[in-house]
Amino acid sequence: MVFGNMGQNSGTGVAFTRDAATGEDIFNGEYLIDAQGEDVVAGIRTPQQITKEGSIRWAELAKVTEEDRAKNFPSLEEVMPAIYKELDDTQQKLEDHYTDMQDLEFTIQDGKLWLLQTRNGKRTGAAMVKIAMDMMKEGMINKKTAIMRVEPNKLDELLHPVFDGDAINAAKVVAKGLPASPGAATGQVVFHADEAEDWVADGKKVVLIRIETSPEDLAGMNVAEGILTARGGMTSHAAVVARGMGKCCVSGAGGVKIDYKARTLTTDGVVFKEGDWISLNGTTGEVYEGKTGTKEAELSGDFSELMKLADKSARMKVRTNADTPHDSTVAREFGAVGIGLCRTEHMFFGEGKIQAMREMILAEDVEGRKLALEKLLPIQREDFEGIFEAMHDLPVTVRLLDPPLHEFVPHEDKGQQEMADLMGISLADVKQKVEDLAEFNPMLGHRGCRLGNTYPEISEMQARAIIEAAINLKKKGINTHPEIMIPLTGTVEEMKMQEDIVRTTAEKVIEEQKERVEYMVGTMIEIPRAALTADEIAKSAEFFSFGTNDLTQMTFGYSRDDAGKFLPVYLEKGILKVDPFQALDQTGVGQLVEMAVKKGRKTRKNIKLGICGEHGGEPSSVEFCHKVGLDYVSCSPYRVPIARLAAAQAVVRKKVEKKAKKAAKKG
Repeated sequence: MVFGNMGQNSGTGVAFTRDAATGEDIFNGEYLIDAQGEDVVAGIRTPQQITKEGSIRWAELAKVTEEDRAKNFPSLEEVMPAIYKELDDTQQKLEDHYTDMQDLEFTIQDGKLWLLQTRNGKRTGAAMVKIAMDMMKEGMINKKTAIMRVEPNKLDELLHPVFDGDAINAAKVVAKGLPASPGAATGQVVFHADEAEDWVADGKKVVLIRIETSPEDLAGMNVAEGILTARGGMTSHAAVVARGMGKCCVSGAGGVKIDYKARTLTTDGVVFKEGDWISLNGTTGEVYEGKTGTKEAELSGDFSELMKLADKSARMKVRTNADTPHDSTVAREFGAVGIGLCRTEHMFFGEGKIQAMREMILAEDVEGRKLALEKLLPIQREDFEGIFEAMHDLPVTVRLLDPPLHEFVPHEDKGQQEMADLMGISLADVKQKVEDLAEFNPMLGHRGCRLGNTYPEISEMQARAIIEAAINLKKKGINTHPEIMIPLTGTVEEMKMQEDIVRTTAEKVIEEQKERVEYMVGTMIEIPRAALTADEIAKSAEFFSFGTNDLTQMTFGYSRDDAGKFLPVYLEKGILKVDPFQALDQTGVGQLVEMAVKKGRKTRKNIKLGICGEHGGEPSSVEFCHKVGLDYVSCSPYRVPIARLAAAQAVVRKKVEKKAKKAAKKG
């Protein structure tokens, strides 16, 4: 034992060989004279800086005069120059030896320096990238080590707004939910999506509060600073859409009570009324009371260099899940090499779009549906043109209509009356039709390819819009590579029926336009039966995209929107090691994926294989996808860099393991 509380020639402290916040190559730390280690972190006394430079910088921030600093808060470098010199020399030796930033603890007893411990220091995402790239350039580590030094999930910190450090430290946590989409958000409480648009139009910043979100909330979600929901999990509508937008979101905050009528949010005894300020931390899932300062994250040149390094090592490509030209452009800037999932249903919400969609759904017969679809065709075509142009020369996988139709119809009297007036029918007729569309279990009901096979005119319209958009752009000299994906396939017969509809329509358009574009037709593997019969389905499908959100839901029998009620307990009690909606269950769901990969390739050797579920941006899941031989992963735009780095690390890790096995055999 050594003691730092032996008088004025003794002390204790903590030091870092580089700045843990920025990654700068600056020796720094704090110490106290006549103190033990716990005194430095207890907050009873104000620690002093180790270096004179750090002490001067601290005084400027703390608004302490130079005279006061030199007298009451001198640095170790000034108080004990010989001890400081020994400590400085030691820290450099340790960093050189361990080839990583070190976190040191030391004690000074009676004028003698004792090093208590050293370990690799914790650091921010920005510091992690800078330290790795700097050490590589300095020759301390090689390229493979630099790639492995960065935790992929830490890159989130570089891509999203963050809270100001001092502001967040003072904030009061009032609720906790799931960290559905990272980043920081602060704004005034608003409970309805249309009102969020109005508030933002008036120059206000809002946080949209919903029990749960639906596609009708898209416009309001888009303008909000952040989204908070009382229900839902990591793959709920709010979570998936927010990640795609790069929008901060906390979902499944079970302790939050929302009263739409009273326009109040109650949590932990605190009542927030409409217009009150609230803040969200989408990285931790914490909800704070009041307005908290945020700042934009900054991307450095080191980040770009790391990404280039990762791409050179990775085998798998990384695409994005995007439904708008804006999201497509953002993803491309983050390095996405195509779109792995374009959800066409998101295109139906917006000014002048949803009414035509509702006309189609509420129509009495095929002719009525076709008339409404004629209105939707140019809208869809224009949307596809925007996305194809943004991703020119890169493949775009377009999923045909997937959700059940009841999600698109109005459920409130105001909206139903609008549709009755528009269609020239009675309000009672609209209400009856909406009621007829209701399902007991819509996620297992009339959706996906079942919609396209019972209402083939929907698939025909979408296929026409896709091919016409591609041809229009080709005439402008823009290359496109559309991949048309059939959702929710369970049997080869329903896949083949959809394939025939798509190909017949596509060839008809090509004949009309006297211009050919190459396209593919494939399916999303999201039903266990599809994985089990993948060899049969591959006779029709040219590509598989694994929709692991639904595949996880159906394999476990967990509703992804309701699992938040019991999953935390399961994790706490060790029934599950991880949330299967966050990290792919490699034992069960993964076995289905691996089986489908083998069966699909057995039937069609060159079948293209990818994943478009939210697991496509989760590092351990990306590594699994590499192991089973997928060609690409697809994830939301802001997770593209994470997936790129994870794909590279999968290659490096496999090489290291292979080398270790060889060495073990020789040994």
